[in-house]
Amino acid sequence: MHKMLEELERRRAAARMGGGQRRIDAQHAKGKLTARERLDVLLDPGSFEELDMFVEHRSTDFGMENQKIPGDGVVTGHGTVNGKLVYVFSQDFTVFGGALSGMHAAKICKVMETAMKVGAPVLGINDSGGARIQEGVDSLAGYADVFQLNVLASGVIPQISMVMGPCAGGAVYSPAMTDFIFMVKDSSYMFVTGPDVVKTVTHETVTQEELGGALTHTQKSGVADLAFENDIEALLQLRRFIDFLPSNNREKAPVRTTLDPVDREDFSLDTLVPENPNKPYDIKELILKVVDEGDFFELSPEWAANMVVGFGRMDGRSVGFVANQPMVLAGCLDIDSSRKAARFVRFCDAFNIPIVTFVDVPGFLPGTAQEYGGIIKHGAKLLYAYAEATVPKVTVITRKAYGGAYDVMASKHLRGDVNYAWPGAEIAVMGAKGAVEIIFRSDIGDAAKIAARTEEYRQKFANPFVAANRGFIDDVIMPHGTRRRIHRALQTLDTKKLENPWRKHGNVPL
Repeated sequence: MHKMLEELERRRAAARMGGGQRRIDAQHAKGKLTARERLDVLLDPGSFEELDMFVEHRSTDFGMENQKIPGDGVVTGHGTVNGKLVYVFSQDFTVFGGALSGMHAAKICKVMETAMKVGAPVLGINDSGGARIQEGVDSLAGYADVFQLNVLASGVIPQISMVMGPCAGGAVYSPAMTDFIFMVKDSSYMFVTGPDVVKTVTHETVTQEELGGALTHTQKSGVADLAFENDIEALLQLRRFIDFLPSNNREKAPVRTTLDPVDREDFSLDTLVPENPNKPYDIKELILKVVDEGDFFELSPEWAANMVVGFGRMDGRSVGFVANQPMVLAGCLDIDSSRKAARFVRFCDAFNIPIVTFVDVPGFLPGTAQEYGGIIKHGAKLLYAYAEATVPKVTVITRKAYGGAYDVMASKHLRGDVNYAWPGAEIAVMGAKGAVEIIFRSDIGDAAKIAARTEEYRQKFANPFVAANRGFIDDVIMPHGTRRRIHRALQTLDTKKLENPWRKHGNVPL
């Protein structure tokens, strides 16, 4: 028995060493942690239970039968993050460059299948050179098996991808189908085809970082949600992020204890919106002053910055926030901001997280670039997401809500549960000046008459009371009491029950 125990420990030690000390040192030299070190940082101490430590590949081509390493390039199992059960896989770049084989994929699939059975999030750490070429189609089949489970798990359990190294070719489509993608600056990248192929086909010269680095995907493409400075920061922020999410689609939004009074008022909000209707202000200031303890986890802050999305808490419960940002493009809706908000709203709805929307939107961004880029279809995605959502929806119009953009931004007409407006809100088909120039176009040459008509229109329509008169706004509230009123609304909606008509699935305008 003693020899058997020694053999077990020997095998375990071999598995823990991955590709060996030389490759571990090479990983460290790049400023990167190893697969196991990453799990040590991510998971609560002593909570990790490893699965399939002794799995090896089955390839016998190209001398692979002589190159077998226990674990086969990925560490899988389950543990806890702040006491919450999570399933994890962490690709090991020290073993065949983290390349995916049939058995490597089978390990990931087992973790995902088990996570769905027990209702726990899946956190994937990607650091892989791609498909293991020596295995040919078996590795491609392995990718497809993972993709299929990504789709089946979507909307059932949260899926988060932490890209901490290379992720190229077909490998990118697994993270792409997960709910959130985080990256690490200067050490992670994602692209379908690498710089060499790009140069051959399109004659463009581009580096890996320019083509698919963390900054590219968090600022230009919107593929990734956040970029962190290094492995440690990324993993610690992932621990923080997980606390905002339920474990599965059958749970309510998580709650944690807070000492921040729900009836706290902030009189600085009474002067947040400038008197000049064309002057910008930072909507994030409102969010930070409304959420518990000023704790707001923003997503995609550098992409489509005219829309702000992220998670905060109200009386300890997780809430999703969506807000137009007047500081960027005057808060207009455009292609990217519509996509950004639509995906976020659909995630919140899938996982029972209430949605609070702050509206200051002058309309859709005009121009040929937007029209040729399909703003009609992309804007419809956001409209569809809000209309489909059955979670509690609370909306506050802080300043402008013009035209179709008023409808799209969680209006009462899209089953908004509680819709408020601040006293200075303007809810109209368009701004007073534009409306007057259309209605009274014959008077355009008379500046005094146009000015008078504009003021008349503003007094009659550019205020929240016309909408309130028709029941489209439930109340006009004082800005300083916004936190208290939102909390009360969410509290009354806690037992909300609303179901959409049965269907196999809707046909969202993709």
